[in-house]
Amino acid sequence: ADETGLRVNGQTHWLWCFTNDRNCYYMIDRSRGSPALQRFFTEEFEGVLITDFWAAYESVCAEDRQYCLVPLLRELEKVDDHNDSTEWQAFAKKLRRLLRDGIRLRKRSDFAIGAFPERIQRLNKRLAELAAEEPIDDDTRRLTKRLRKYAEYLFTFLDYDHVPFDNNFAERQIRPAVILRKNGQSNRSDQGAATQGVLMSVYRTLRLRGHNPAKTITDALKTYVTTGQL
Repeated sequence: ADETGLRVNGQTHWLWCFTNDRNCYYMIDRSRGSPALQRFFTEEFEGVLITDFWAAYESVCAEDRQYCLVPLLRELEKVDDHNDSTEWQAFAKKLRRLLRDGIRLRKRSDFAIGAFPERIQRLNKRLAELAAEEPIDDDTRRLTKRLRKYAEYLFTFLDYDHVPFDNNFAERQIRPAVILRKNGQSNRSDQGAATQGVLMSVYRTLRLRGHNPAKTITDALKTYVTTGQL
């Protein structure tokens, strides 16, 4: 899942994107919080939810979840620019190495789910030890607190063969909608926003399934006109 800002009749709304390799669903909503997510996830999600660290996603009841590691790695680089304390540098080095060790393990040509249980166990142990530290430095304390909160869901990608360590797929699927936002100057009404969400969802889902959206929709409408059925 991913989300980005959108304007409807001059007011701030949010464009939500929920996607996998077969389906893509766009929803334009006034809320960027849990009310919008509750309108989409009307039942418990029987899958792995892959997101960034936006707190609203915690309201979704999912079988499992993976938090994108890319923002975490970017934040380490960002803090490096202004914090050269010994404590921070030691912490950042450990966390960066830990995350990259997990990514390298997943990228191994011989990687398979269940093939490296001892290595994965060691990674989780290192993560738990790092999260248990009591730092003095403000940046280190802030990131340590985040590790404590999300440690359970940082290496989920090592337990499922279809789960990546990043949220790049959702970001790529939301990009066409962002381009449309720029070209179309957003929406003038809630009804127009809802209609756009439906049309974009149909179009992008057809594209993901290997169809030509324009031709498929035209053929479907021709069939509907002559038979009364889609």
